Amino acid sequence: MFRMEKHVFNQLYFELVECGLKATKQMEVQEMVAMFLNMVGHGVGNRMIQERFQHSGETVSRHFHKVLVACLNLAFEYIKPQDYRFHHVHTKIQKDRRYWPFFKNAIGAIDGTHIPCVISPSEQPKFIGRKGYPTQNVMAFCDWDMCFIFALLGWEGTAHDVRVFENALTTPTMNFPHPPSGKYYLVDSGYPTPIGYVGPYKCERYHLADFRRSFRFENYNEVFNYYHSSLRCTIERTFGVWKNRFAILRCMPKFKFETQVQIVSATMTIHNFIRKKSETDSEFKRYEDENIDEYENDNHISEDQSLPLTVTSSTEIDLVRDSIRDQIISHM
Repeated sequence: MFRMEKHVFNQLYFELVECGLKATKQMEVQEMVAMFLNMVGHGVGNRMIQERFQHSGETVSRHFHKVLVACLNLAFEYIKPQDYRFHHVHTKIQKDRRYWPFFKNAIGAIDGTHIPCVISPSEQPKFIGRKGYPTQNVMAFCDWDMCFIFALLGWEGTAHDVRVFENALTTPTMNFPHPPSGKYYLVDSGYPTPIGYVGPYKCERYHLADFRRSFRFENYNEVFNYYHSSLRCTIERTFGVWKNRFAILRCMPKFKFETQVQIVSATMTIHNFIRKKSETDSEFKRYEDENIDEYENDNHISEDQSLPLTVTSSTEIDLVRDSIRDQIISHM
């Protein structure tokens, strides 16, 4: 019913209590959390919750926002790297011959996605981008556990993904987890590649669907791109399990936009919570299969050479990429 195991649900409401969620004369904490999870998980509206839980619409709305605030408090604990210095190499890297030791310094992946939003007609032109309907542009960083470690939310659907990326890197108040020296994130071909951000070789095949059509490599750069894409698509699978679990992300209710942004953050928090508390969650198990196609992201950004940027690519990181490519080739 709640799209999580019972023991995980119990741990969640205990931690939400620690984050300030309190029972009222009308409702116990467990019921508040259950209503909230029904709304975000199944995408049901206030009227359906009224019928299911036998409360007034005002009561449902008030307690939904109480749980939402508690989830936002919990986000400070769960949407962050486990270790800001990234001292340890993840077992996903260590145990996969495609990645070890070539990507031992890769600490996560970056990508953008769009979440439908409800906006007043006067504001819609800023939010209707290539999707054809109003969206919130979300940029996220994930680790190799498929957990979100940073997210930049609330940008208009027309905002260029690279602009959102630049804002994260250059705004000190973002508390952005910059890669330590020698470490790096994996990015798609549309992003700039300053030091700490490794992208694929451009003008070569890159996406996994292209390699499935013809697996024979044309050159060594394609070999690197295949391995890079196989690992970087962890962020796409992370988006897949997140969006599949929370139906509200596919059809956002008519909340004010600030609340819609908060819902995105809250669902990311619960996503991470489930990942950390459950080793047998069926949604994560499904998306751990790297051969499934439905998570393939259709939000790949295109290059825009006319976009003025302060974050630019580095020739030093190109040398890092060349070194990784040469290591891969030498082990083939």
